[in-house]
Amino acid sequence: MSILYYECFAGLSGDMNLGAMIDLGVDVNQLKRELSKLGLDTAFELRYKKDEKHGIYGTKVDVIDLENHHDHGHTHDHNHDHAHDHDHGHDHTHDHGHDHTHDHAHNHDHDHAHDHTHDHDHDHDHDHAHDHRNFASIKAMIMASALSDRVKRDSVGMFLIIAEAEAKIHHKTIDEVHFHEVGAIDSIVDIVGAAICMEILEIESVMASSLEVGSGFVKCAHGLMPIPAPATAEILKGIPIKSRVSGFEMTTPTGAAILKHYASQYTDHPEHVIEQVGYGLGTRNLEIPNLVRVMRVKGLSPEKDKPKQWILETNIDDMSSELLVYAEEQLFKAGALDVYKTPIIMKKGRPAIKLTILAWENTIKALQKVVFSETTSIGMRMYPVEKVKIQRVFKEVATSLGVVPVKLAYFDGECVNTKVEYEALKKIAEETGASIKVVKQRIEREIENHA
Repeated sequence: MSILYYECFAGLSGDMNLGAMIDLGVDVNQLKRELSKLGLDTAFELRYKKDEKHGIYGTKVDVIDLENHHDHGHTHDHNHDHAHDHDHGHDHTHDHGHDHTHDHAHNHDHDHAHDHTHDHDHDHDHDHAHDHRNFASIKAMIMASALSDRVKRDSVGMFLIIAEAEAKIHHKTIDEVHFHEVGAIDSIVDIVGAAICMEILEIESVMASSLEVGSGFVKCAHGLMPIPAPATAEILKGIPIKSRVSGFEMTTPTGAAILKHYASQYTDHPEHVIEQVGYGLGTRNLEIPNLVRVMRVKGLSPEKDKPKQWILETNIDDMSSELLVYAEEQLFKAGALDVYKTPIIMKKGRPAIKLTILAWENTIKALQKVVFSETTSIGMRMYPVEKVKIQRVFKEVATSLGVVPVKLAYFDGECVNTKVEYEALKKIAEETGASIKVVKQRIEREIENHA
């Protein structure tokens, strides 16, 4: 089982997370290819480099909005004094010593020391291209993309966490909250990129230490606000935090949402075997290394440490199929790993649907709430299951129709299956005018001969 452990002694932000994922072995070109499937209407550049904090080398990532990117007497490796994103559903007032009335969206995925405004609506002269983005528009963009179902589900789930926090703070509905910083290119790339990296690394479970949030106050238009900022505090409900770094905000809403969505266990005293270590760097130079350490681990006691997956089942014979589709969507939002429906015949010859849900143990309560509130079910069956998952490797293969991505499956070191990605087949079929069936057969034949 692929498990990640986040050691968040210096907090977490979206770009620090991407840096750690790349440091763990995520291929940057593959990450960029997947991000391109979003079809963003704004060009961006994913910059990364090796750097160090207190002699510990890791990966520093910046996401640059190329259309709204300007230099203003400071370099864009962010040597000005901040080191994380402020992806809130509101505007910010920044005292940078330079004018922010122009379009720009450079990466704010770092801890701040400058004055800014959290969680308030203010009049600004900003004309950001992303002001129109709200949860619904971002979700629609993600769901319409060619990203995998897992990446879509996880990305929407993280945005939903932030949207719900903002809605509660501002006493609005989710649809009424308009994202500003969270709608910027860097925040979208950080969140969707996190989901892509989790899939590339084939991560099945995430654990984390308690989360450093920093301490002190940030200056707002209505006075001083304590750290963590309201949106971050709302997201972090139920997560153990600590405040040992004085005067700085160390965890951002994006970083908090990533852990909230993925982590199923929090402990500062893990018992596991470390297999691989990655470091994602922030910008600020602090008394402690400003980085997150992410480790791929395996448990000392598999039965003790391995989170359990469960099957939840219920039979439904008195409900519209349209409403069942809606219930299925809500189940995925609540953390279901898979949802499927099976036609069955109940007693007295009544046709019905068996609704089956695959889920991690820590999501059972949330899924039960969806089932009992969105369907006519009044009970369910539950039982733990074990899953066998063979090794998967992605590679690019040159064919007469172009370079195509191929997924290889290995069992006991032997390749037992190959599959050409559907989107590649579709693109070639559309470009050549050939049927997708012919394209698939030809490419598979060439791959087999090449092997």
